[in-house]
Amino acid sequence: MDYTRREFGRLALATMPAVAMFDKTLIGSALAQAKPNSLFNGVQIGTITYSYRSMPDQSAEATLQYIVDSGISAVELMGGPVDSWARAKGNYAPPSGPPAAGGGRGGGRAGGGAAPGAPGGGGGGRGTPDPATLTAVWNGVPCAPAREGGAGGGGGRAAAPAAAPAAGGAAAAAPAAGQAARGGGGGGGRGGAPQTPEQIADAEYTRKWRQGLSMQIFKDLKKLYNDAGVTIYAVKNLSLNASDEDLEYQLTVAKTLGATHVTAELPGDAAALKRVGDAALKHGLTAAYHTHLQGSMTVFDEAFAASKGNFANVDLGHFVAGGNKGGTPMDFLNKFHDRTASFHLKDRTLPEHCGLNLAWGTGETPIKEILRLVAKNKWKIPASIELEYTVPQGSDAVKEVRKCVEYCKQALA
Repeated sequence: MDYTRREFGRLALATMPAVAMFDKTLIGSALAQAKPNSLFNGVQIGTITYSYRSMPDQSAEATLQYIVDSGISAVELMGGPVDSWARAKGNYAPPSGPPAAGGGRGGGRAGGGAAPGAPGGGGGGRGTPDPATLTAVWNGVPCAPAREGGAGGGGGRAAAPAAAPAAGGAAAAAPAAGQAARGGGGGGGRGGAPQTPEQIADAEYTRKWRQGLSMQIFKDLKKLYNDAGVTIYAVKNLSLNASDEDLEYQLTVAKTLGATHVTAELPGDAAALKRVGDAALKHGLTAAYHTHLQGSMTVFDEAFAASKGNFANVDLGHFVAGGNKGGTPMDFLNKFHDRTASFHLKDRTLPEHCGLNLAWGTGETPIKEILRLVAKNKWKIPASIELEYTVPQGSDAVKEVRKCVEYCKQALA
């Protein structure tokens, strides 16, 4: 007997066990869509899940659906979805009570802050620049000069544009580069008021709870993603100042999830670089460090020298916005492809053109040339889409990431 698609769907659902109907394992979407494939001409296009920080549900299951709906088959997974999954499956019950429902956002900026693209968004008090300081224009958008020394991994922040065209315009401005604290999930406070007794008790509980977790929890998470057609090539859960046991936990979780490397912001601490790089090697992993406006041809020299386990997770969009110090993104890859675990892509303009974050194809990052260089040389380096430009009105992060995927696919056709 022939069935229509609707009849087949009803029949399939009717035969499923009742418990499966209520398990958030993407059953509905599995019936409706094929597994994604974002491997184009030998180049693996992925994304960091930070790209979906504006989406309403930040659970591991919802994040997976965003990835699949974007057409992406490999991912750099932030610590937030990993932690929320573990807490849901591992009976997390700290003394002060569980966190509010919604499943550890983890992908957003530390401390909240304004929405992406809003004045002051992303910390650092960007705000509207003084018109007297405006020195350049890009596609009709005046901007203030970049400020060095701001937050964001030592790279400073490009100043915000004074104004932007209507949503969806070619020069829609977005947050500037320095999102240093992207909720890596590994702990490590950033100063401020002393901890309360309740916070201290919760931290101690969490430490002991993590040490007692079964790795089966993370095997199940890996299976959930793999069954949907998504591999996890990196996990951003690394805390460079973690205790030995916490570092062991972070690396073990990443290895269990199938990652080849863990990621973190590039530190300026040689001792930490050696300790973390060597520890990653013992787990068969590498520690890959992310850069912002400080990206240059020499920025990883100390890390590479400190340990053979240290690699680059360079952001080539920020590299451009920082002024291409010492060479182009292609120069960087030509020289350091064997020490680059993955790289981030976004379309930014040069500092003299405001250092803007723009819809792909409207900035100055040579995205097509970067991808074609990787394809030509058959380098097995995942390219991670990082959505940071303003999401146009009427769209959402999933739709915009999918546009970036299509841009990559066309570039590699």
